[in-house]
Amino acid sequence: MKQSAGGDSGLSLVDDVVSVSAAFDEGEDIALARDLARGFLTDVQALHGLPVSARAMSTVQLVVSELVTNARKYAPGPCMVNLQVTGGAIEVTVWDGNPTPPAILGPDPSRIGQHGLEIVMAVSHSFAVHREPVGKRISAMIVLADDPGGDPAGRRF
Repeated sequence: MKQSAGGDSGLSLVDDVVSVSAAFDEGEDIALARDLARGFLTDVQALHGLPVSARAMSTVQLVVSELVTNARKYAPGPCMVNLQVTGGAIEVTVWDGNPTPPAILGPDPSRIGQHGLEIVMAVSHSFAVHREPVGKRISAMIVLADDPGGDPAGRRF
């Protein structure tokens, strides 16, 4: 894992934006990506005083795990994880070198496996796939503080 960020704390705080990025080579354990997310959100809370609910902590780790797992499974080569907090939410972005967009399958309780993106979309405030000149970026936004109205993804209907 190669990690980059600005500032003495390993985080960059510019105009209320806090971010961290890391590149993961082929064969590196997906647990390293989850550890990056957990450590980053712990620092966001401790160093910057931003609220991070237990739900948000576990949801971000789940989203990172699912997106990095897909990058490992469907794209050869390294992948890049970027975590950026702004406006009370965290955007999880994973880049990989395969330009083919993921197959987003509808819910099917009889299907074995391939529920990762379905889960990511269900727990995220927003979800997007962007083609890049090389590869693609997949982004999901998760609200950091629990919604008092009860929606775990923080969506407004």
